[in-house]
Amino acid sequence: MHLYYVETETPHVGELLSPDAGTVTSPEPAQAAGQAVAALYETHALSLIRLAYVMLGDRPAAEDVVQEAFLGLYKRWGKLRDTASAPAYLRSSVLNGCRMVLRSRARRDDRALGELPWESAEATALIGEEHRQLLRAIRGLPPRQRKTVVLRYYLDLSEEEIARSMGIRRGTVKSGMSRALAALGRRMREYS
Repeated sequence: MHLYYVETETPHVGELLSPDAGTVTSPEPAQAAGQAVAALYETHALSLIRLAYVMLGDRPAAEDVVQEAFLGLYKRWGKLRDTASAPAYLRSSVLNGCRMVLRSRARRDDRALGELPWESAEATALIGEEHRQLLRAIRGLPPRQRKTVVLRYYLDLSEEEIARSMGIRRGTVKSGMSRALAALGRRMREYS
């Protein structure tokens, strides 16, 4: 069903017309959802793009995944039980989107493991060699360990928040983090 915004005779009043059902609804719910999602975008978009970039190593793909997450939130805004949980919904949606992109890449087998995609001159200048090595090492971690590291050190989530976000126990987060940090230490020593 498509909704169209139509101006009426009164300049300050609009109506949403559903061409299928012929029903008229007020624009307030759609406007409220749009305003709420826009506010969330202003607050969380940059950190979510960083999260997706670390997971994918590809800024355009990261931006696409985040955009899809916000679009999904907007479409489902009226179905949220608790709007305060929207940031957690977005994080989960971004992580799921990253997982789908990574699966698609694995099927296409168009990149070697750990290889960074082409980067613009600006991105190359902004990211030092050590940072690129760290990102390469993080991308080489198993998916669950990578998520744990990214959520903890890039999004500053607590162990409890990470456990909720990933749907695992806090002890699993702690042990996964320990293994991930040990692996990162080994890889960084190999690079130097």
